[in-house]
Amino acid sequence: MDVARLAGVSQKTVSRVFNDEPYVSADVRRRVLEAVEQLGYRRNNAARALASGRSRSIGVVTLGTALYGPASLLMGVERVVRDTGYALRVVNTMEGDPSGVAGAVDSLLDQGVDGIVISEPIDETGPEGETALRVDVPVLVLGAPPGLTAPTVLTAGDGADVMARTATEHLLNLGHPTVHHLAGPQRWYAARDRLEGWRATLTAHGRELPPVVEGDWSAASGYRAGLELAADGAPTAVFAANDDMAIGLIRALTEAGLRVPQDVSVVGFDDIPVAAYITPPLTTVRQPFDTVAQEGLKRLVHAIENPDADPLPPSDPPVDLVVRASTAPPADRTTPARARRTASRPDGGTPAPRPRNGGPSSRP
Repeated sequence: MDVARLAGVSQKTVSRVFNDEPYVSADVRRRVLEAVEQLGYRRNNAARALASGRSRSIGVVTLGTALYGPASLLMGVERVVRDTGYALRVVNTMEGDPSGVAGAVDSLLDQGVDGIVISEPIDETGPEGETALRVDVPVLVLGAPPGLTAPTVLTAGDGADVMARTATEHLLNLGHPTVHHLAGPQRWYAARDRLEGWRATLTAHGRELPPVVEGDWSAASGYRAGLELAADGAPTAVFAANDDMAIGLIRALTEAGLRVPQDVSVVGFDDIPVAAYITPPLTTVRQPFDTVAQEGLKRLVHAIENPDADPLPPSDPPVDLVVRASTAPPADRTTPARARRTASRPDGGTPAPRPRNGGPSSRP
């Protein structure tokens, strides 16, 4: 082999370097990689697949959506897989698709993938229970797992409840008596986890559990929720299950004459790029998409290549609360809210009327 000859090592040593095996010195590894680059050598993954009995491919089942969270997680998986020497096969599912995750998994198994990633699954069966999937390759679930049977089932990125606890505790620590929750659609396991983290935190602190308002992840649903909360007397603090809903919520509260954060503090979830640039800049929980993808794929590849070994241990995802200007201690609530809002206006007038068509006002 030309690479072995140029590097001055055996073909077996070159193979060990390619497979990232231990017991290869740093100097030998450097010489092999320099020879590879000098010769412009590209590994023949098809030949390796025939020799190993594996396709060197990983399948991903993801929800076909432009939502920031699932899209960012898929991009993180793509970046990591590119560095593993495996090919990536992606199958998108849609909410309401009768074949759903099961059909996508079957499609990937027909293509002979060595492992499967199920990203951000939703509950396709409702509260009656789940149909177990039978899979004969290792599976990594990013988020809470649906019911399935596989040689190895790994999870990563399932710490949304812990992140929700952090967001809720931030508001309680500022002095708010309780925290309202603008939840995501409850078919999503991620939305359920965030709601559960919020509920568990309030319960642990002995605080009132306000009624949950459910949105659909969109800013429009956050706007509608904001109008509803303002009409019901306005809470002092709201934790929204994603940033888009938080942004819509803030718009509605502002149009109702409530100030953020002076009257209502708001925390979002995800840290989308625009979150730092809205008015006021949004306090939010940043999701570690790249870290989750990297750790999860490392564990999945280990399970594929070492089927008889114990799985690599999981690690807890980092919790990163980004504190910006949308949260503050609660205002003095002894003054009625309408009087506080009137006093805050330079002209002493009343707030602009709420639009009747349910959409954002065209007023600047």
